[in-house]
Amino acid sequence: MTSTAVRGTTLHYDDTGSPAGLPVLLVHGHPFNRTLWAPQVEALVAAGHRVVTPDLRGYGASGVEQGTVHLSGFADDLVALLDHLEIERAVVGGVSMGGQIAMELQRGHAHRVRALVLSDTSAPAETAEGKALRNRMADRLLAEGMDGYADEVIGKMLADYNVTAMPDVAEHVLRMMRATDPRGAAAALRGRAERPDYRDTLAAVRSPVLIVVGADDVFTPVADAEAIKALVPHAVLTVVDGAGHLPGAEQPERFNAALLDFLATHVSTRS
Repeated sequence: MTSTAVRGTTLHYDDTGSPAGLPVLLVHGHPFNRTLWAPQVEALVAAGHRVVTPDLRGYGASGVEQGTVHLSGFADDLVALLDHLEIERAVVGGVSMGGQIAMELQRGHAHRVRALVLSDTSAPAETAEGKALRNRMADRLLAEGMDGYADEVIGKMLADYNVTAMPDVAEHVLRMMRATDPRGAAAALRGRAERPDYRDTLAAVRSPVLIVVGADDVFTPVADAEAIKALVPHAVLTVVDGAGHLPGAEQPERFNAALLDFLATHVSTRS
């Protein structure tokens, strides 16, 4: 793990694989950290790629943020990290909130995006009801901490049947959630409540796009992935059986096969 000063905070990150490999930036969701991507890092590095996995500000080992962090702030952090690493263009992938940050990076910094990987995410702006729910949840996390929330949502983060069938995966996901600083989680929730609509951004994308979704995702179901596919007709859509909201953790072999095939067949290794 390495760290660097970025826009008034400290970001911790892993930069793994050959410096000459195709750079892949993977963005975790809420309320996780960079270790969510461990199975993907291993597979990508073995295939010769360079993989950068940061802890977003407010998450993992990175600096804690209070108040509100908008998705544009996270995206600007990632661009600054790419600058620090002297990476001009990268494949940018994200799951859930991380997918929305990837879309925000495409919206504001399209020239830095070689391809998009969008896992278990959605493109429209938040609804009025959703804004209220996210802000109430931010208040709750600040008041109560992360433990109760983690216990409540584990059966939605993973497909409910995987909580007992995959105890090691469930424990890893619970550990990440419980370890997240409530201040960072709350700041991200408040910013995510104000996110823009990314549908026009996606409709204008001409670079390669991979869409992945767990077949039993209840947070962002298959219909959300299909809606993104309708906006980006040239995108590749993969539905991962036996998985919920985190197919990269629940079914890493299936997720990795789709990702590696996409990179090999759709993404040029040249700048």
